[in-house]
Parts: sequence; structure tokens; C-alpha cells
Amino acid sequence: MTIKPLIILPDPLLRVVSKPFERFDAETKRLASDMLDTMYDAPGIGLAAVQVGVDRRMLVIDVSREGEEKTPLVFINPEVVASSDERSVYEEGCLSIPDYYAEVERPAEVTVEYFDVDGVKQTVKADGLLATCLQHEIDHLNGVLFIDYISRLKREMVIKKFTKAAKTKVG
Repeated sequence: MTIKPLIILPDPLLRVVSKPFERFDAETKRLASDMLDTMYDAPGIGLAAVQVGVDRRMLVIDVSREGEEKTPLVFINPEVVASSDERSVYEEGCLSIPDYYAEVERPAEVTVEYFDVDGVKQTVKADGLLATCLQHEIDHLNGVLFIDYISRLKREMVIKKFTKAAKTKVG
């Protein structure tokens, strides 16, 4: 079990477009396991590899509720292949932007194609919290943050706050 340090805004790595996996091996499985450990420890319901400093297209999710059995999911090279016209709004947060939450509107349903840790192609049709979480984490793989969906003024205030905090930590 390895808990990896989280990358926090304004780290420029959060804006990098992650590279796809070409091999599915023990190292891939170890990264998935470490990411799940890190996500549960945080605690969070989703985590993209870039948030632990690895610019590869992998994300982990577990939207089970407290007290329910854990249902860890690993998505490698995920792509949204279809989304509904119907929209839904969720209050989102992010482990890389601690203690900040905002309502974000996204498609209510998505279909995602991806590979599992063994390199087997899979498809999932998701709605509700899973759909929102998948879109949020796939955005990370494309260098997009949930604050990109809020007003420019609010986004600039959040970035300014985290940039100041980062300078205070370094200084």
C-alpha cells in the first residue's frame, strides 16, 4: 500500500494532457493499486493519475456510499463516446483543489470506452454520480479542471488563493 502525494493547484502538471497507456503490466496494476490507496486515504471518490504526478491516462473511482462495500473501478485510456442531451448539476470538489466546491452542469449520462488493468476493452454506460465523476476525472486527463466550468471571476479568485498558498508554503 503506497499513498502518493497529491498534486495541488496551481501546479502546471494539472494542465498537461496525459499520454495513453500502451502496455498493461505489473507496473500498470501497481499504479492502479497505489491510486486507489491514495484516493481512499484522501478521502475522495475519484482520482486521475496526473493528480499523483503521473501524466498517463488512468483514473480510479469508487462512488459507493459510506457503510457500503467498496466498489473500486479502474479506467485506463477512457474516452467518452456518447453523452446525453439531458443535463445534471452536481456540487463538485477536487482533491487537487482542497476545500473548494462549486456546482457544475454536465451531461446526465455518458458512455465510456476504456481498458481494464488486464488490457481488456470495456464499455460502461453511466448516469448519476458515476457519470459526473467519470467526466470530472476524464477532464483531468485532458488538462481540464472543474473550475473551468465556473465563472471567470470565481475561477481567477480560486487560482489566486491557491497560488498565494503555494508561495506561502515555499517561502
